[in-house]
Amino acid sequence: MGTEFLKIKECDEATEIIQKLFDEKLNQQSEEILVTESYGRILFEDVYSKMDFPPFDKALKDGFAILAEDSFGASEESPKTLDVIDFLEAGATTDKKVEKGKCIEISTGAAMPEGAESVVMVEYAEKSDGKVNLLTTATPTQDVARKGSDIEEGKLILKKGDFLNPGKIGVLLSQGFETIEVYKKPILGVISSGNEISLQGEGLTYGKIYDVNGGMIKNAAISCGADAHFLGIMRDNYDEVKHKITDALKEADIIICSGGTSAGLGDVLNSVLEELGEVYIHGISVQPGKPTIIGVIEDKLVIGLPGNPVSALMIFNAFIAEPLTKLAGIDKDFELDTVKGKMTRRIHSPVGRMQYQLVKVDGKDIHPIFKDSGAIFSLSTADGYVKVPKSVELLDEGEEVEVYLFN
Repeated sequence: MGTEFLKIKECDEATEIIQKLFDEKLNQQSEEILVTESYGRILFEDVYSKMDFPPFDKALKDGFAILAEDSFGASEESPKTLDVIDFLEAGATTDKKVEKGKCIEISTGAAMPEGAESVVMVEYAEKSDGKVNLLTTATPTQDVARKGSDIEEGKLILKKGDFLNPGKIGVLLSQGFETIEVYKKPILGVISSGNEISLQGEGLTYGKIYDVNGGMIKNAAISCGADAHFLGIMRDNYDEVKHKITDALKEADIIICSGGTSAGLGDVLNSVLEELGEVYIHGISVQPGKPTIIGVIEDKLVIGLPGNPVSALMIFNAFIAEPLTKLAGIDKDFELDTVKGKMTRRIHSPVGRMQYQLVKVDGKDIHPIFKDSGAIFSLSTADGYVKVPKSVELLDEGEEVEVYLFN
């Protein structure tokens, strides 16, 4: 007869315990990285501009930098003629000054020369023999970006918690930032356990299956902002489990194992955790996913997920994703990732345990997916899940439900 689940918790209590352990045992940390390598990272602090941008008055068009009054009244029928005294391309400077009757030919992005107020686009000018005929009137600052017009020095340009996308990286580069402080990704190790699993690329003997949970949970953790690594397979052997977890904790802040958590023959994770640290949860009153373990070894979290892939991913999404995402500095409201609709079929649920029912969303129609917790292909068609309270035995066809969407 297998060991009983001695520390089984209700869903709300389990959620509270897990979040508290993340808060108490794992601190948000920062690291400084190159801005050019920062895509997808999360800012650890507010960022303020170092300088005005643009840092000088600059031409927005190819044309001629002039005193605005020199163009007043100009038209194709009655052009205004100016002397062209220099040419400026982007990045170049000149010691010549624009005065009445004189102008400087200028390229887009070049700094406006002293005295110039406006740019007349090359399309509205005719240049010949060191002179130019202006064919239109220009207003002051026309086609000129004023110094600091985009952002002034000392202004807030990015906020703590911002996701660094290409646009935000461009803003940082425009201000001369070479490095930036970001949230350090939690280091997370994923281990699959079980005598029945093999790695992809190996031949399958009778009774064996390929490991699904290792790569699946690793990528689920990456989607939550973790620096996650698959650390291989351990067999249902006490010494091997103990050795594997001990080694993994030298490198990672969080270890997630899948399999080896049920109260049955060959499952040793709970015993290892009891010896090396402390078990806070051994079983959650939920279906699927009851055999879940949460423990701590030397202030590092060890999480045991069920071996069945559907159960493992459901438990990860329901209990681990949110605190892990917060630890990574990602500001995400998980309650917003829901939709409402009506059931297209009846659901029977076991009284006494919360049930997470996989569903597919089709507009306002919610289709339940009836597969066992080892049916991995059900995950490829599911859009999310419905929470059926432990006091509810039946959700009827046509009943309105709330669907929690997968990330």
